[in-house]
Amino acid sequence: MKAYVFPGQGAQFSGMGELLYSTCGGAKELFEKANEILGYRISDIMFKGDADQLKQTKVTQPAIFLHSVILAMCLKEYTSNAVKLQSDSEYERLPEEVLDFEPDMVAGHSLGEFSALVAAGAISFEDGLKLVYARAMAMQKACEATPSTMAAVLGLDDEKVEEVCAAVSERVKGCAGRVVVPANYNSPGQLVISGDVESINEACDAMKEAGAKRALPLTVGGAFHSPLMESARVELAKAIAATEFKQPSCPVYQNVDGKPHTNPDEIKENLLKQLTSPVRWTQDVQSMIADGADTFIELGPGEVLQGLVRRINKGSGKDLQVKGVQ
Repeated sequence: MKAYVFPGQGAQFSGMGELLYSTCGGAKELFEKANEILGYRISDIMFKGDADQLKQTKVTQPAIFLHSVILAMCLKEYTSNAVKLQSDSEYERLPEEVLDFEPDMVAGHSLGEFSALVAAGAISFEDGLKLVYARAMAMQKACEATPSTMAAVLGLDDEKVEEVCAAVSERVKGCAGRVVVPANYNSPGQLVISGDVESINEACDAMKEAGAKRALPLTVGGAFHSPLMESARVELAKAIAATEFKQPSCPVYQNVDGKPHTNPDEIKENLLKQLTSPVRWTQDVQSMIADGADTFIELGPGEVLQGLVRRINKGSGKDLQVKGVQ
């Protein structure tokens, strides 16, 4: 069974999507439609912009979404023979199991969950892009309200990281804007925490004392997937309520609980919870493997998810195929 997975924020790079634009028949139209929806030429920034331009809030999340979703749509068109790729296309040299875009299950890391939903037909390309942009801007506002950040913790069990976060949060209980929580369960021994800057620094010191190999604050704009994103959740709720969601063509394994979902109402609720709840990527992958996934294909910029899938599967005794397409 094939599981398609979609990356989140941080995977962007200059030149992303440019090959799609020039080789896939339907890609150019979709990129131009995205430029029109957003009101600026995001495609120009994706293809030629530098790292600083790609880090802009209004660019990063929609850029990664566009790269992933348009790639999925090109593979879907190739599978259905609705469009022919040029003879020099890189995609003609892809393995047959990649070109045959018929996912049995999908999942996305944080932002990537929106890409997964579009790829599975739960929401339209246009609505997905509008929601991603609304999400990005709402998150930026929340970041500006409280100085906050995230930190990577390596080499500690999840339970110990949770224990340290709970202890720090208890000490600062009652102090406005003070909290630190687990945010991304990326793989065993690799967890990202989120909170206000002071609490993150305190938690990093405590993680090292507890035996962490590393506990390092990240260069990010704010405390994503934490209670400090509550204002963003409220704002995004209005946009999601106004968007039509359909039953996806295959189960979507959502970050909030690591379980498969096909009910549109449940999917909408989980998308909102995701803003203030941790990304349970380890549980997502473990659930997909338990449900029969033997091939994982990452669609979009970067190779981060491929590495995480391999680490999550390590020691299980199961032989997985893990591939990526950019």
